[in-house]
Amino acid sequence: MGKAILLVCDGLGDRPFAERGGKTPLQVAKKPNWDVLAKEGINGQMDVISPGIVPGSDTAHLALLGYDPFQCYPGRGTFEALGAGIELKEGDIAFRGNFATVAEDGSMRILDRRAGRFGSKALADALNIEINGVEVIVKHTVEHRCAVVFRGEGLSRFVSDVDPHEEGLPPRKCIPTRSEKNAERTARIVNEFVRRSHEILSRHPENEERRRKGVPVANILLLRGAGAHESVEPFQKRFGFKACCIAGASLYKGVAKFLGIPTIDVEGATGNANTNLKAKAESAIEALKTHDFVFIHVKATDNFGHDGDFDGKVRMIERIDAEMISLFREIDAYVVVTADHSTPVSLRRHSADPVPVVICGDGVRTDTVKKFDEFAAASGGLGRLRGRDLIPILSDLMGFYKMFGT
Repeated sequence: MGKAILLVCDGLGDRPFAERGGKTPLQVAKKPNWDVLAKEGINGQMDVISPGIVPGSDTAHLALLGYDPFQCYPGRGTFEALGAGIELKEGDIAFRGNFATVAEDGSMRILDRRAGRFGSKALADALNIEINGVEVIVKHTVEHRCAVVFRGEGLSRFVSDVDPHEEGLPPRKCIPTRSEKNAERTARIVNEFVRRSHEILSRHPENEERRRKGVPVANILLLRGAGAHESVEPFQKRFGFKACCIAGASLYKGVAKFLGIPTIDVEGATGNANTNLKAKAESAIEALKTHDFVFIHVKATDNFGHDGDFDGKVRMIERIDAEMISLFREIDAYVVVTADHSTPVSLRRHSADPVPVVICGDGVRTDTVKKFDEFAAASGGLGRLRGRDLIPILSDLMGFYKMFGT
């Protein structure tokens, strides 16, 4: 049986950028190893969810790992909590939390949804409180991100986001999305928690220090993606091979844990631009000795897209090429490289643009593509596929195929 590595570069896809000659970061970046993969492999475009659907990172990774997100999506908060190491109990409601900066003039206008990409354990710990008999568990993960769990009786995941997903607006009021008492109660508790988060964080010593330094304060916690514990068929049972995950950010570890895929902690894997890419690649190669399939996630390409930083995205692509793909070219395994969605620097958000994908390894039908980017991939032999088609294609190449019919 064959073995494989799947490298997902978050938000890698992009659109032509007028200020850089109508090219994308992938087209501008110097990436000789990546281009060799494209030349020696088979390429294509991938609609990670479906054409025209803008993927969230959570639903996108379910699809990339072979699951239909329309059928088995428990809510983003579930993944954040699992990835942060919080064991969810029956009845728990979990959220993704962002430390954010709101105006201190009473308007509550959001100035920075990510508080300068700053958060801390001390700030999160200050928010572990109780509201109307409900315990609130807050755990800081990476940069501005937190996992938040509400634990108590009579709660529901069917409530709306507080985060409006754009700046210049105040936080939204959480409302029930189903007409039921538990949802109404949960919405009231969420709103009270957000109010108290602003009250507590505004006077926190870390924020007093940030005011003195003239940098954005983290003076509120915005919640989104309510989720609850659910069960799903484990990855190994579904596809027949043993997998593991290497990631820095909690969301991707949480998706893996939800699917029964163990994670491997790598020193220096931070989930941001200073992550140790070489250590992640070396750990993946080592993991192939005991696993059939290694899923690796790299986050920073997405961060640069959200920040509108074209050159930063180019530099990250070049680092991935030099520190990861150069090592993967030397191994006896299938190498798959793709993205979970596009995050064009011109938009600073996810988009529905398909992402490029390459599969390289023994027996793969090569095509005429000579370099890896969004436009070259469009003429590749894989054509245009969906995200959840990827693992079945790889399963067949590896020899873990399942016959349909007789």
